[in-house]
Amino acid sequence: HADGGVIEVFGKQPFELTKDDKADIGVVLSDSGFSGYMTVKDLLPILSALYKKFDKNAFLKGCEKYRIPLNKKIKDFSTGMKTKLKLLVATTHEAKLLVLDEPTAGLDVIVRDEFLEMLQDYMSKGERSILISSHISSDLESLCDDFYMIHDGKIIMHEETDILLSEYGILKPTAEQYQTLDKKYLLKVKEEAFGYRCLTNERQYYMENYPDIIIEKGNIDEIILIMVKGERA
Repeated sequence: HADGGVIEVFGKQPFELTKDDKADIGVVLSDSGFSGYMTVKDLLPILSALYKKFDKNAFLKGCEKYRIPLNKKIKDFSTGMKTKLKLLVATTHEAKLLVLDEPTAGLDVIVRDEFLEMLQDYMSKGERSILISSHISSDLESLCDDFYMIHDGKIIMHEETDILLSEYGILKPTAEQYQTLDKKYLLKVKEEAFGYRCLTNERQYYMENYPDIIIEKGNIDEIILIMVKGERA
């Protein structure tokens, strides 16, 4: 039960969602929810009964492509196999919305790449959306259109990911350079041993007007760090 705020899914509040609406949502949580003593073959009749639009053929093709064994007990799966199985279940019943909570945590580089490939394949088929919560910035950079940063339960930044990566930047002026710096396009500032670290959403402006200052493109991890630990300019 919500203790505050309002949320709508498919234009409805949660208590208004029908069974068919809920079948249009695919969810990947940290735990699969399946008994570890079941095999993937055991899941097939359950998934067929749960979801009217479950695509058994697509599911089995996905198991073959991503090397998910059909006759092995789920409790004996590796972390990567369990994660890929959860995503296959979520994406093979024509879900319009995926909700993913830290889906790639604990995965090695190869499995994470396969996981993102599965998501991109899902997104390529019609009008679909993904809501993903992740602390792994590379997942967000390669997948998400919109980026929300939440700190202490509040949204402290919302930006299109493309803009975040193309227009934001990190300035590293010395203490002397900082005193003469035009601060109108600085979002956050953090004092450091070498001088200052400054976050801007107008990187090009500072590159053109302050060629002597070190200016880096920055990545989402750096932006998160300075947004949380920095002070307002």
